[in-house]
Amino acid sequence: MSAERESKSTRTWMSRCVLCLALSAQFAGLLLLTGCAIPQVPSRTIYEDPVNYVRLEEDRGYLVEWPPSHNSHPATLGPDVLRSLLQGLVIQEHRIWLQRWIMGDAPFQAAFQDQEITLLSAQLAEALAQAKPNERVTFYLSEPQASTKRVVTSGGLYVKGTELHLILGNWQIVYGIPTYGMIYDRRYPMRPTAAKGFDLFFQPHEAMRRTESSWIDGVLANGADEVVIDLSKLPPPPAVSSTISGNLPEN
Repeated sequence: MSAERESKSTRTWMSRCVLCLALSAQFAGLLLLTGCAIPQVPSRTIYEDPVNYVRLEEDRGYLVEWPPSHNSHPATLGPDVLRSLLQGLVIQEHRIWLQRWIMGDAPFQAAFQDQEITLLSAQLAEALAQAKPNERVTFYLSEPQASTKRVVTSGGLYVKGTELHLILGNWQIVYGIPTYGMIYDRRYPMRPTAAKGFDLFFQPHEAMRRTESSWIDGVLANGADEVVIDLSKLPPPPAVSSTISGNLPEN
């Protein structure tokens, strides 16, 4: 009789243990999902297709009581101006001093392809025209490579006074789309998905300046991913003349 009672007690204890383990696993999973949930970024869509978008996002650095944090929005920059600005952006592979000593400086490459410039110049102009002082413009360009991979270029920009700030979050990064879990590249276009490994420049160089960066950004090759372009220092657009050279034929 005692053996039967002991066996029943053992089964009850094991059942309770299994129940506790199951509840613990569910609770841990709930904590994990809660902790890893991706917060929504407040935004307004200006343009979107299946692989690209241009949006207006809230600028987290904006403070109502601190005017220097206010962006100079809305801003009037036409598509032609933005086209020339995008054409002036160039990329150089980031190399440390030893790499430069062995291989020299890396060549410059255009930051954007012609079709990307055509899309962005019009949509960024519209976004800047609609932007508020507490917003910044973000863009996302992707090219699917397979069902689980795509090449991503993304970033953002905003205007302060006569200066255009442009940050390149990712440049031609091959992003592996996870089967399950969080997809960051579309949600946060200004954040890198990996160490960048490139430096961003603008030509003419006289109109460009750098922002301050931390030493860790230099280690991760993220220290030169932003350019500040002084719009007042850009060369004026070529004048369009309606004068026809040569002599006009006489009637």
